[in-house]
Amino acid sequence: MYLRPFLLALAFATPSLAEDPVTFRYLASHGGLSPHELADALGYYDPYGIEIENIGYASGGPESLFALASGSVDLGSAATAAIINSIAGGNDFVAAYPTNGISQDVQSIFYVPEDSPIRSIEDIAGKTIAVNTLGAHLDYAVREALHQKGLPQDAANLITVPGPQLEQTLRSDQVDIAAFGYWQTTFEGVARGNGGLRAIFGDFDVLGEIAGGFVTLRRDFIDDHPEAARHFVEEAARAADWARQNPDEAREVFAKLLEERGENPEIAQHFRGFGLREGGHAIPRDLDFWIEVLERDGSLEDGKFTAADLLYVPQDGTTTN
Repeated sequence: MYLRPFLLALAFATPSLAEDPVTFRYLASHGGLSPHELADALGYYDPYGIEIENIGYASGGPESLFALASGSVDLGSAATAAIINSIAGGNDFVAAYPTNGISQDVQSIFYVPEDSPIRSIEDIAGKTIAVNTLGAHLDYAVREALHQKGLPQDAANLITVPGPQLEQTLRSDQVDIAAFGYWQTTFEGVARGNGGLRAIFGDFDVLGEIAGGFVTLRRDFIDDHPEAARHFVEEAARAADWARQNPDEAREVFAKLLEERGENPEIAQHFRGFGLREGGHAIPRDLDFWIEVLERDGSLEDGKFTAADLLYVPQDGTTTN
């Protein structure tokens, strides 16, 4: 695969541990990079016979979860609240590993034109906000931001706009606000660099330090491939750590991956990493926060889940939290 001759020395020099090859089919995100994609590019999965296969793009987490439920893919990637709702709706999924962490350095940012009168969360009531999809992270982040200010959670009007079109949609006054998700730092960096925009808030202001979302696996897939599932998660976390320790090299890898996908490799310069804790671990609050929000809103039965019920537990008995 691309990059591997160049990066071979970065992988562990271990003999092959592969059993039968296992393929994880997935949907990519325009302009985005997941830790498992980076792990694959670095060759981390080679010793275990793990292959990942990009079968297309998802507009957002809900589409990814629908594909996972139908069996079209073997892993989904979605906002934590969307995953909880999906599991509550009957899908036998587990949160395998956090894909990104929300922090001061990596977060979703809501932008307006510099001359906009919108200057605070209170001002977004009645305004139109461009998000990548409905029912996913940005949707829930807006609802929670409004709730914390004592405003109706549906006070803003959300419309869907693909990530590559967010900046143009905002600059052409088709929307009042454009929300660039934490996984879209590439598009956000380009828009910010072009000038003329002003950030009004980020989801770190609303949620604090928390996982942004999770890669999700079906329990039956894990039961059929327990060792592959464990190595898939462990090596994705190792790749996230590598990206934090080697940011320039990570951007180079990302640029090559974007080029392979037929996307603009120049935007990789704005990649700011995954924002995950060392080791890529989840903590209970990553899920419990959203469980409490959904219980408060009445969309989840009180006491139905705790974080421990939803997090993946590897075969060896260690937990991801």
